[in-house]
Formats: sequence, C-alpha cells, structure tokens
Amino acid sequence: MEVRRAVPADLPAILAIYARARRFMAEHGNPRQWGATGWPPEAVIRGDIAEGRGYVCVEGNEILAVFCYLYGDSPEPLYDGIREGSWLKAGPYGVVHRIAAARSGTGAGAFCLEWAFRRSGHLRIDTHPDNTVMQALLEKLGFARRGIVSVAEDNDPRIAFERV
Repeated sequence: MEVRRAVPADLPAILAIYARARRFMAEHGNPRQWGATGWPPEAVIRGDIAEGRGYVCVEGNEILAVFCYLYGDSPEPLYDGIREGSWLKAGPYGVVHRIAAARSGTGAGAFCLEWAFRRSGHLRIDTHPDNTVMQALLEKLGFARRGIVSVAEDNDPRIAFERV
C-alpha cells in the first residue's frame, strides 16, 4: 500500500467509497455521523483534491481508502474550542478528516493514520460518539481520548483523539 495525493480522475472511486462508508456506518449503529447530511458533499471532496489536502491509499490501481490531511499551527480551528478535556501538546499538528475505506479488513484505515502520524509526529482526529468502529481503531493505534469538539457539518459533538 501507498498513499498519494488524490487527483480529479479519482473522484468516481472516492464518491463510491464515501457512499459505502455512509451505508457501513448506518449498519453499525452510526447513521448520524455522515448519513444525515450526506457528508462529505462532492464540493468538499473536489476542494480537497484541488487544494492538495485530499489523499488516497492505493494498492496497485485500486483505491482502498480516502482521507483529508492537514498540517500546521492550527489546521483545524474548531479544535481550539475543545471542552471536557484538553490537548496533550501545543504547537503544530496534523489532522485527519473524512477518512473512509473501500471495504473492511484491508488495514487501509490504519495504514493512512500511521502515514499521517509519521508525517506530523503529532496527530489529532475526531469521530462521532456512535462511531465505535473508528474509536476502537484509534485506541488500537495509540490515540488518547482528549475531550469533545464541534464540527461544521452538524450539531452532534465529536470525541477528540490525539497521538503524540
């Protein structure tokens, strides 16, 4: 497996992965995280690609996963408003958003998160309280629960995780 920046030609596969992820989450007790709003919309995905923050995990010619990766002093301003906890470390960090796999069991999600962590050495991510599948993966990879954050796409709180 390898990670590369997404390109416009990847869009059909990316849209299919997100559609599958919405179905998977609904089937596993998490219908609200993306399903209620159809998140992420195509315009956001196109923006990720155009701005160079959209990435895909590939094996051969197959796209196994997709995600958004940002890095900087405050790449996710909404994380500045963490409540019911605090971040482990200040300073520049990476953030992963919109991570989804084409199918279960490939290890692509873990591969993407490890890739992002190697790039930053300090990674933050959030997930819906109902997304127990993602919470288990994050904890398996050494992420610590840090508190609650808000997101722009809906009013549901998210559990914030961090790894340093």
